[in-house]
Formats: sequence, structure tokens, C-alpha cells
Amino acid sequence: MQDPEQVILQTRKWITEVVAGCNFCPFVAKELKQHSIHYQVETAIDLARSLQSFLDECRRLDEIPSIETSLLIFSTGFKKFDDYLELAELAEKLLKKEKYEGIYQVASFHPLYIFAGAPPEDAANYTNRSVYPMLHLLREASVEQALLKYPHPEKIPDRNILFARTKGLAHMKMLRDACL
Repeated sequence: MQDPEQVILQTRKWITEVVAGCNFCPFVAKELKQHSIHYQVETAIDLARSLQSFLDECRRLDEIPSIETSLLIFSTGFKKFDDYLELAELAEKLLKKEKYEGIYQVASFHPLYIFAGAPPEDAANYTNRSVYPMLHLLREASVEQALLKYPHPEKIPDRNILFARTKGLAHMKMLRDACL
């Protein structure tokens, strides 16, 4: 089992050097600067415990308004992308069940992330290929506010895909792997 602090350092490096460095999320630099990202490592490999940890992160955001966003990092479990997709789907359902829909939203990141319909070797997959499987909880109201101030936010995914494909698979893999 990896040291949780090491997992957080690697994840923070990925957020800083890949997500912010490649401008995949034009809003993350502010959160990095304000230290408003919470990193939580979960070592459980079972769905029930992992979903409870997800719910705990929702409650943490309820209780601590200075945390803008939370990354629930699965350092041990969900290595297989299909297993992770099941977790992500259940987390979305849990948001609805617990009446968090419209309050928080979830973004998905995984080391083997593949967009629907994309081949595994598409460099664009690296826009969501993280150092560990993780669920990213964001405050819905903050996302909406940020999008209002950003010109053409609907173009962000296309811009990211173009960037990753222009850099190429080897470059994107090297960037991500350098964080480990």
C-alpha cells in the first residue's frame, strides 16, 4: 500500500503540471493558488466503503465552505477501467439519492480513461487520464459562476482534444507518467 502523502503529492503534481499546465481546466489555477482543493486518499477496494467515502466528501464540502473542490483518490482499488466506471455510475446515483444533485457534480479521472467511441491510443484520452483513479467533486454553483465569466466554455473540450492530439500520445503519456 502506498503512503497517502505520496499519493497526494503525485496527484497534486498531476493537477499542477498536467491539468493546469496544459490548461485542460482553465479554472484550476485559481483553486491551486487559494489552496481550496481537498485531496482525500481512499485505500478501500470495495464499492460500499468507496461510496461511503464519496458521501463523506459531499458532507465535508457541506461543512467546510473554504474547500472549493475535493478529489477522492483511490490509491488501491478500481485499477480496471470498467470497475471504475461502475463506481462512477453509482456515485452519480448516490448524488441523486442523497439530494446532492444540483449542489455537487462529479468529474471522472482514471489512468486508463477512454472516452466513449475513442480508441485507447487516442492522445485525447489523456485529458482525463490521471495518476490514480479518482472522483472529483465540484460545487455546482461555483462551476456555473466560473462558466459565466469564461468566453465560449463549450469549446473547452474541443480545445483540450486538439491540444492533446497535437502534442501526441508519447508526449501526453510522458507528462502524466512524470508525476509518478
